[in-house]
Amino acid sequence: MSASGGPAREGSQFDLLRERRFAPFFWTQFLGAGNDNVYKNALVIFVAFQAASLGDADPNTMVNLAGAVFIAPFMLLSATGGQLADKFEKSRLIRAIKVFEIAIMLVGLAGFWLRDVVVLFAALGLMGVHSTLFGPVKYAILPQHLAPDELVGGNGLVEMGTFVAILLGTIAGGLVVAAGPHGPVAAGALAVAIAVAGWLASRAVPVTPAVDPALVFNWNPFTETWRNLVFARRNRVVWLSMMGISWFWFYGAVFLAQFAGYARDHLGGNETVVTALLALFSVGIGTGSLMCERMSRRRVELGLVPFGSIGLTVFAVDLWFASRGLSAAGVEGLAAFAAKPAHWRVAFDLVAIGVFGGFYIVPLYALIQERSEPSHRSRIIAANNILNAVFMVAAALVAIGLLRAGLSIPDLFLVTGLMNAAVAVFIYGLVPEFLMRFLAWLLVNLAYRVRTEGLDAVPDEGPVVVVCNHVSYVDAVVIAGCVRRPVRFVMDHRIFRMPVLSFLFRTMGAIPIAPAKEDAAVKERAFARAADVLARGEVLGIFPEGRLTPDGELQPFRPGLSEILARTPAPVVPMALKGLWGSFFSRAADGRAMRRFRGLFSRIGLAAGEAITPDGATPQRLRERIAALRGDAR
Repeated sequence: MSASGGPAREGSQFDLLRERRFAPFFWTQFLGAGNDNVYKNALVIFVAFQAASLGDADPNTMVNLAGAVFIAPFMLLSATGGQLADKFEKSRLIRAIKVFEIAIMLVGLAGFWLRDVVVLFAALGLMGVHSTLFGPVKYAILPQHLAPDELVGGNGLVEMGTFVAILLGTIAGGLVVAAGPHGPVAAGALAVAIAVAGWLASRAVPVTPAVDPALVFNWNPFTETWRNLVFARRNRVVWLSMMGISWFWFYGAVFLAQFAGYARDHLGGNETVVTALLALFSVGIGTGSLMCERMSRRRVELGLVPFGSIGLTVFAVDLWFASRGLSAAGVEGLAAFAAKPAHWRVAFDLVAIGVFGGFYIVPLYALIQERSEPSHRSRIIAANNILNAVFMVAAALVAIGLLRAGLSIPDLFLVTGLMNAAVAVFIYGLVPEFLMRFLAWLLVNLAYRVRTEGLDAVPDEGPVVVVCNHVSYVDAVVIAGCVRRPVRFVMDHRIFRMPVLSFLFRTMGAIPIAPAKEDAAVKERAFARAADVLARGEVLGIFPEGRLTPDGELQPFRPGLSEILARTPAPVVPMALKGLWGSFFSRAADGRAMRRFRGLFSRIGLAAGEAITPDGATPQRLRERIAALRGDAR
């Protein structure tokens, strides 16, 4: 069942666009994101290309300042927005925010009419207030209407929609503002019309009950901001995910703010080229966001986050290389830009950065929604928005400082890409779960093609033991890559210490065990740690054969599991790996493994059966169930 009481989705994520529990909200946020960028891009291009008529201000400084003005309200008002979203019914709150947007766009229209930079920047700041209030509702409403296996798909659609809206809004704002002497006024009028359309779409958003109607409102933004940040830090994985999201917005803000100057000074492009660069970046983000659901099998797959961060660095560095030697002899249009093969590499890099950005950001948003306490979810998202704001303002200040220090815009891209690598190493060092999921995801999706059955038998929460046949050295990695929850495996101490694989097993938090006759202390320590895993409500993984099969057949099951269950009772889910015997990581007839590339990239399977009660999970019964799940496949 979905969180709203409807059936869980079985088809494509696009089916959600036909359902009232999602579609009106989607189009409301789509129009809001589009309007942000109609106005912002119109303002940026107006300033960048008509700076001479507006005074002595440096256009590059004003463009970066625009980003800071828009995002500054997030630092003060996000906590207020989070309280509003938790305390009040969300559909009514959304409609009120949309009315506010209409008023703001009327101010912006006046600024374009008067050609008054102060009024234009005032409207931009108010749009920042609008987005600040809408942000906590935008992400907190999804878990109330979507089932857990719909969160990644729903977030992918929202991110795709956001960046398609950025694309369309950017194009519309750029083209309209440059369309003759009346272009700026036309851009302001377009923003008003889109705001009205967003309010009309919001009228169909279904009622979404308040999660904490008894919340005592704190009007002091400073103390409430601090309280939200302190609360968010209690969940370490959520907190570091928020830091990762905020870093992405730092990275993105640096890139997006430079496109006007980069097009003008290095590519020799006019306003239409600026719009094209933003469009390429947005298409990449939208594509990567949509790909996340398929690549993650409709679950929150943290393994995509390191994959995304690698791409963000690789293609930022390549963009620097692609920009070397490029200089602007004049300012030309899109046709002249596309006619130069050197520009194609620039275009490819921007699309690739966007795609990997989608891989990076969607799982992190879904993780925050999944692991945040429901009664505080909006305030957690508000805390995330506060951090985003701090990082984006910092991005503007860092960009201004580095450019004034003499760096070129391509140099700024390079520095940002290298900083991204350092941030990634830092975060994944603090939370090994990200790295472990990435390595497991690589194995499951690149080294093998895995077909899974019945994994819903593993409950979404609470202690559980998964028990599986032992075919190869990578059994634990395959299971970890397929099961939605993190699994702590008990494994033979010799396998645990294998070169290369040992790093992965340690990252996974595996528990080495030895027979009592070899090392009784290691065995007792392993049993105690296994009991602790279950006591904390986590998933424990066990291979009851105790060693790799020498011939592909099931070996006798040892009684160690019974002792663990006697200490900490928990349901047991039997699993069977199929197709791994005879592969590179399994033993051959001579007892050796990893000698030839046998069976690599082949199709394998993982099947799970219904959970068995602790009392009924005897070694004999488990062996029979796993044999039935495996069938004839080895």
